[in-house]
Amino acid sequence: MNISHKSYLKFTAFVIGSFGPIFFLGTLSETSEFARLTLDLLSWPIDDAQNYEAPTTRFLSALTGGFLMGWGVCVWGLQKWVYDSSPEGVRKAVLSGILAWFIFDSTGSIASGNASNALFNVVVLLLAVGPMWRPEK
Repeated sequence: MNISHKSYLKFTAFVIGSFGPIFFLGTLSETSEFARLTLDLLSWPIDDAQNYEAPTTRFLSALTGGFLMGWGVCVWGLQKWVYDSSPEGVRKAVLSGILAWFIFDSTGSIASGNASNALFNVVVLLLAVGPMWRPEK
């Protein structure tokens, strides 16, 4: 099955943006459990060491959720409104953003003692990039 980059970008936008609501929910103590569980999973093993009790954690979760949702919407917009006029430019822009995220997130995760997240990041990287490693024919 040959999936075009243009159609795959919708999936990429979903992969990126889907983390936005998860972390947004972490901003309120009443809705933070899913975000806490996500962090606990990403900092494997699941040991309940992650919490959302500190206001600074909830604030950082708000920022993270906003950035991820915004980035996902941006990729969707590039697919919808820019791709037809500059497919290679959109592909390179999206790949550059994904690679920058991967390098900084994975390096920071390792430095903070959460190396398991770097392994999860490989999976997200592969899902988000899909067939866009190569220029579309």
